[in-house]
Amino acid sequence: MRYRFVAAEKAQHAVSLLCRVVGVTRAGFYAWARRGRCPRRVEDEWLCRLIQAAWDASRQTYGAPRIHAELAQRHGVRVGRKRVARLMRRLGISGVTRRRRTGTTRPDLAAPPAPDLVARRFAADGRDRLWVADITQVATGEGWLYLGVVMDMWSRRIVGWSMCDRLDARLVVDAVAMAVARRRPGTGVIHHSDRGSQYTSITLADRLEQARIVASMGRTGSALDNAACESVISQIKCELVHRHRFHTRNEARMALFHYIEGFYNPRRRHSSLGFKSPIEYEKNTNHHAAPVAA
Repeated sequence: MRYRFVAAEKAQHAVSLLCRVVGVTRAGFYAWARRGRCPRRVEDEWLCRLIQAAWDASRQTYGAPRIHAELAQRHGVRVGRKRVARLMRRLGISGVTRRRRTGTTRPDLAAPPAPDLVARRFAADGRDRLWVADITQVATGEGWLYLGVVMDMWSRRIVGWSMCDRLDARLVVDAVAMAVARRRPGTGVIHHSDRGSQYTSITLADRLEQARIVASMGRTGSALDNAACESVISQIKCELVHRHRFHTRNEARMALFHYIEGFYNPRRRHSSLGFKSPIEYEKNTNHHAAPVAA
């Protein structure tokens, strides 16, 4: 630190005077100047710039594991995960953490549920074999906005979504309709959800039957029976909703759209996909290779 002070001030004052003030020798200062900067320090500063850029690009949500994967897979930088964590602490940045989720499941006791065909085995051996679905609510200055999503378990891609200011069957029907239009699945894809009244509705049952999709439902009051989609809902709430205050429903709609289609599907790295994004995984992975179960 004393040598750096001398180097910074030598344009204004004599080196010999500065050395006497800070208590070092002129010979020691010039030897330090000839050695130059520590290569490790230079590399740390370069890594800090990459880490900061990667963190900003992740919407300031990534922790050390995903930043480490970003450096390796996007930039080809080989560096230890502990070093990444240390440099993130130096920069004062960190990944976001999840809060406890508020439930929206309201069962219709008069409606018969579909059987549980998944039994907590959240793995698929190919595209459009198992879809999982769930609903969440987003607070705005105009009241609640509800979001329904459908996710393909093979790639963790959100293949269908819908937003509405009313919590009714149309919300989940529209999400399924988007998934069907986008993916055009064959016969027999399983649509797994909780037993909320929206999912046990006749309207959704008719839409699934038209698309030759098989309904599956977990038990009432058991979050583990739909844990995979609970997880993606939690990510949306943690990485977007809890970090913003939405004044209008339209503002929330735009933010959710940009998060899902601009970040989550094309860019967000998933540990269960080898730290690839859902779209990257679908492009680069054999159709029959299943990711690790969530």
